[in-house]
Formats: sequence, structure tokens, C-alpha cells
Amino acid sequence: MRFPRTIPAFAGLALATPAIAEIDFVHQVVPVLKEHCSECHAGEKAEGGFSMNHRDLFLDDDTAVPGKAHESYFIDLIHDPDPDYQMPPDDMPRVPAEQIAILEQWVNEGMKWEPGFTFATPTYEPPFKPRRPELPEVTGGKDHPVDRIIDAYLAARNLENPQPIDDSTFLRRVSLDLTGLLPNPDRVRTFLEDKSPNKREAIIDELLADEVAYTEHWLTFWNDLLRNDYDGTGFITGGRTQISEWLYQSLKENKPFDAMVRELIAPADTASAGFINGIKWRGTVSAGQTLPIQFSQSLSQSFLGINMKCASCHDSFLDRWKLEDAYALAAIYSDESIELHRCDKPTGETATAAWLFPEIGNIDPAAPKEERLKQLAGLMTHPENGRVPRTMVNRLWGQLMGRGIVHPLDAMQTEPWNEDLLDWIAAEFQENGYDLKHTLRLITTSAAYQSGTPAHGESKETTDYTFEGPLPKRLTAEQYVDAIWQITNSAPASYDAPVARGVVDPGLVRKLSFESSWIWGPSAKPGPPPHGEKILLRRDFSPKSKVRSAGIIAAADNAYVLYLNGRKIMDGSKWSELDAAPIANSIKPKNQLLIVAENRGPKPNVAGAFCAVRIEYEDGSDEIILTDETWQVSETVPTGSRAGQWKLNELTWTAAVPVSIPQWKEATDKRIGATLARASAGSDYLIRAALLKADDLMRALGRPNRDQIVTSRPSELTTLEAVNLATSENLIQSLKQGAEQLIGERTSTELIEEVYLSTLSRYPTESEMSFAAEALGEAPDEAIITDLLWAITMTPEFLIVR
Repeated sequence: MRFPRTIPAFAGLALATPAIAEIDFVHQVVPVLKEHCSECHAGEKAEGGFSMNHRDLFLDDDTAVPGKAHESYFIDLIHDPDPDYQMPPDDMPRVPAEQIAILEQWVNEGMKWEPGFTFATPTYEPPFKPRRPELPEVTGGKDHPVDRIIDAYLAARNLENPQPIDDSTFLRRVSLDLTGLLPNPDRVRTFLEDKSPNKREAIIDELLADEVAYTEHWLTFWNDLLRNDYDGTGFITGGRTQISEWLYQSLKENKPFDAMVRELIAPADTASAGFINGIKWRGTVSAGQTLPIQFSQSLSQSFLGINMKCASCHDSFLDRWKLEDAYALAAIYSDESIELHRCDKPTGETATAAWLFPEIGNIDPAAPKEERLKQLAGLMTHPENGRVPRTMVNRLWGQLMGRGIVHPLDAMQTEPWNEDLLDWIAAEFQENGYDLKHTLRLITTSAAYQSGTPAHGESKETTDYTFEGPLPKRLTAEQYVDAIWQITNSAPASYDAPVARGVVDPGLVRKLSFESSWIWGPSAKPGPPPHGEKILLRRDFSPKSKVRSAGIIAAADNAYVLYLNGRKIMDGSKWSELDAAPIANSIKPKNQLLIVAENRGPKPNVAGAFCAVRIEYEDGSDEIILTDETWQVSETVPTGSRAGQWKLNELTWTAAVPVSIPQWKEATDKRIGATLARASAGSDYLIRAALLKADDLMRALGRPNRDQIVTSRPSELTTLEAVNLATSENLIQSLKQGAEQLIGERTSTELIEEVYLSTLSRYPTESEMSFAAEALGEAPDEAIITDLLWAITMTPEFLIVR
């Protein structure tokens, strides 16, 4: 018996492919509806009983049928030649054919509606200053502040409290929410057997105390929010800089959020400056893509929950913000006077630096740029500024509960479903020093968080939302990949983020700050080596005793691929940069380093390779292995990328030739200590997907390219995702590796139990055990165990956090 290679999670779903030129709701549809329909069917008007204020109202009585313009009544009325039925009425101008085509395409594409948009006249203006409402009375013995507010909310609506979840569901949910990792089988067993009444609070505290796991999970959220990444638009040309090291360290030390905001808006150095400096696009850009306008948009969206993109071009269709508001923020950042552009056309007006909420102060437009930024940072974190903390806690609530208290997250002008809840948590956040972990603990220790998801599932986009418990959440791309790596022990050995994962001792950095030593093959003696030459460098070594940690760094002019014990560790093609990786988990009693080095270029030129390994032993001593004449070199490089299959004994080996070029040493030597120390310090931790550049699978699973700020990832399933999950060779190889490790002394029953505990954080049911045991048989092989892993990791129970 074989588990079928199908995807249960996607069974029965219609997966649509987007149109090539998708309709822009805000800029194409809204103007047409405002011009021809709003006079009678928007705001307070609902002639004929039809209102288009919200999407839900638009769909009443099949007035519109998403995906089917030919069945949509309002389209029929627009086409109708009969003056008694046609819309707009015969005394008003007809809708031009090109505008009808826009409406029909919009309907056929599913009638996408900008989150938070309404044709109704806004009646709600959120408070700006902090507000801590009085907590309702305790009911049902639940004195947690969040539960007191939600219990009163439910009671006022005659609604029952959602049912609590069991320990298995809770452990999986809270582990994924706080650290992005699945609990391992031993942790699941221990937690389920624990009878102590406070075990849930204890595990929450344990998860929040795991600095590395917490940081590397929440790095995904912050990278999206601050549009930070490790490659992409702008990095090659120098028009964009990372804030990765600053961000990683800020999360690791649980830096107060207000301090993070100040350092991002008015950076003291380049470490955190990449956020406000945006992306300097190549060539000519529109007025809405200039660096000052990017600053205005980024600041507004990330910290104030305002979509300023619309107002950067014209007065917003979405809320009350005007073109002047967007340019006033832009002028704070701009190095020179900035002219307003409406729809990319200059207006002749000059922007004056100002901020959006002058009730607590304003910007001095005559002050130097650095001072203006400091003033803005002060206003953003002012004690009387309640907007920024409300925006942040709303984002945290959304991450944990599947939907914000205000929805959408970037429409903070929208009325929350419970204003007291939002304001109380925001005030608590402020009064506790903007402590992010404190707020996460506050939410996760509540009965509201620890309750079941609604039986009807997802209801995020409804305009009449009622809290019935946390909504189901899809695993993020990073969570899915991490989970696969966890289950199969197949995480890569190196990562791309320039961060120190462990605690790096400054003394160790100084100790490891030695000079580089470069080598090449025999062609370097007369030199320079011929262009296109490839050589294979080799170094065998054995550790002296038990290894505590180990790291490796490497560089080459022009390119290299490095293998340890037949496994690819890293590669590179920039001689001026040092690549690094932790390797403690890859070291064996006998080890072999291989470097395939290539001299690229149109003609003979200098070539060299540098590598350094640092091994720390349990007794505190360490060992350094450097590229030098003790390495061996072969001028023949075997074909294929699977180094473990190369027949090295059949090659001719000679001693490597030391080479030295001042430019190499100048570029690399000053970074050797810190880079090698970081690689060593992080060697005990599983490499996380958040530390890597996005690959095809992660992109298919929804990881954005981060050229724009992303505050919520898509929740719908796509054809691309289904195809990648079904065909990804990397995924299958990881599952095969996991299967290999499961083959051993376990019985089939024990193996099945281990798989269920590691993937779903629960024991298999009797029927699941019976079915899986029959499929595996008495002596399961790698193929059938791979199938079992694949089948379980494709189920909704695995893919969704419930």
C-alpha cells in the first residue's frame, strides 16, 4: 500500500488564475461608481433598497455575482436600453463602454474590494490620546483583563463563550505563535503528562525566554513590516541597505518598541537607517516613488496604520488623508524643498514639513533634517500619542488571533470591534515600557486566546465581524519550511542574514582577528592562472575531543562551492565578502573539506581561495584550520554536484600554492574575527527559514519580495502553492532524509506515534494508527515512510494553526 501523492488540503477547491492585467479597485472602479452610482446608492442613500456602501451590501439579492458579470443584475441594468429600467436613469449620462468594461472585468475577477473601504460617509474618528477603560466585573471566575472585556462583550450580545482547547492544540498553537517552531515529541509527551494547573503559563514563559527561537520567528513579521530582506531590488546597486543586524539584536534583547521606533526614524548610525532611506530605484521614477514619499508611506503604514499610498498621488479615496498630508511627512525627510505632484503632475505648491496629529506638537520646518527627524521620533513616541501603541498591539493581536481588533490592520481609522479591548491593551503596552513580550504574554495567557476556533472557519473579511474565538491561521512560508526541517533534521548548514545568532564575546572576536591566508593550484606559481580554470582543494581533519561548537568562513576570487563530508555547506562569488556557517552538527570523527574554486573572467587573472574553521572543544580549548600549503589540490574536478559520490582517490593531488594579493586581505581581514565568532556562536541552533533568502517554495507559500511593506500575507490557497507542494524536489528530499532517520529499532507503532507527535503534536487516533500500521507493514522502508510524512504534512491539520 502507498499513500497517494495527492494534496488533501486542496481537495475540492477551485484555484483561479489571476487575469494578466488585474483591475485596480481604488483607481479604476471607485471613480466609475462614484460618478454614476453614488448619488443614489451610497452614504445615506439606498434607492430601490440597494446600497453599495460595503461589498456585503453590494452582493445582496444577486445585485452582483463575483466571477459572473453576465449574471450580475447591476451590469444588466447598465446595459438595458429601456429607460424604465436602465441605470443610471435616463435623465443622467450613460456609462461609457470603456467604463462598463472595467466594471465587468472587476466582477469577473471576483470583485476585489479594498479592505476597509466604504462609500458611506465616515462617522467614526478614533481617539488619538491613550485611554485605559475601566475593566468590567469578573464573571465565571476569569479575572484576566482580556477575558473580562471579552466576556462583557459576549454577554452584551447574548453570545456564549467559545470552548477552551485541549492541551495538545494549545501547545502546538502557542509554540508556533511565539517561536514559529513545532514542539518536539518529548516536549509534547511531557506537557500532556504534566498535571500542574499553571503549566500553560509556564510554557508561555519558557517559549518567550528562548531568545534565539523567539527572535528568528518574529524576524519574519518585522522583515515584512519594515521591508527588510537579504537580497532583491536595490541591494546590488547600493540603493538599499539592510537593517538585519540591528533588527535581530533588538528582538533578541527585547528592546522596547518605542526605542525601536526612535532608532528607525532618527537613526544614530547606519545600522537602522535602511528603513527610512527606502529603495533608490534606478532610472527616472514617478513622484510617488521618490525617497521622501517612500518615507511618508512607510512611516504611516508601519507605525500609524495609515495607507498613505493613495494620498501620495491625490486626496485619498480610502480615508481622510490629503495629498498635503503625505507631502508634509515627506518634507520632514527631504534634503531640499519638495514640490507637490498630483497624479504625477506638479502643482506649483511647496510642501511644508509637518506631522499628522498636531495636538501634541509639531515639526519645526526650518530645522535641519536630522533635527526634524528627532522631533518626529519624539512625537511618534510621545506619552500622549495613543495611535502608535494602538497600531502595534492591533498587529500583535492579529498575528496571534488571526484578525485584528481593527481590521484591516492598515486602516486604523476603522472602528474596532471592541474599542475598550484595543485601548486597554494599548495602554497596558505603554505603561509597561512598550514591552513586546509582555503584550504577547498578556494575550496568550487569556482564555480568549486559549479557546477554540469558530466552527464556520475563516470570517476575516466580513463587515459585521463578531468575536467567536481565534481564527484559523495558515502556516507562514517560514513556519512550514522550518517545520519540515525540524521533522526531518534537514535544515541547511548556512544562512544569509548577517546576524550573530548566539552570544558573541568581544574577547573572542579579538582572538579570532587573524590575517587571511589564500591558496590556489600549481598554475599560480608562474601566474596568473588561466581564465575558466577550476581546481579542487582538499583538507582532511579529525577533532581532538568532543566538540562544543564550530564555525567556518570562506571567500574566493572568483567563485567557490564548499563541501564538508560530502554535503554542500555554502558557495560564493564575491571575493570581497566572507561567507559563514555553523558546522558543529556536521563534524564527525573523521572529516573532509572540499572546495571547488573557479577563476572567472575573460583573460588570465589572479585567483585565490580562503577558508578558516574554528572548532571549540568541551574543555574550552579550540583549534583553527586555515587554508595553507597543508591543503591538497587537484587540477581535475569531478563532474556532478554530489561530492559524496566523487572518486577522490583516483585524482592526482599536489600541495596547494600560497598566494597573496593586498586587495584581498584589505577587504576580508578586518571582518574575520566577528564573522568567524558569529558562525561559532550560532552553531547549536537549527538554521531557520527567516534567515535565508526566499526560494521558489517559500515564494509559492506566500513569502513576499519585500519591495513593499507587507502587514498581512494572503490567506487564500493558490495553484502555485499546490503545484510546489506536490512537486518540490527539495521538499521530497527533506522528507526522504527524515524517513531515513526514522528507520531503525522502532516498531511500526512507535514510528507512527513519533511522526504524529512531531507533526501534529498529538497521539494518533485508533483509526489513524490502524490505517498507518497497515500501510507501513512490519518492516517499513524509506519510500513508504516518506509517503507517510508527505501525506500528513499535506493535511489541513498540519498546514493550519487552529
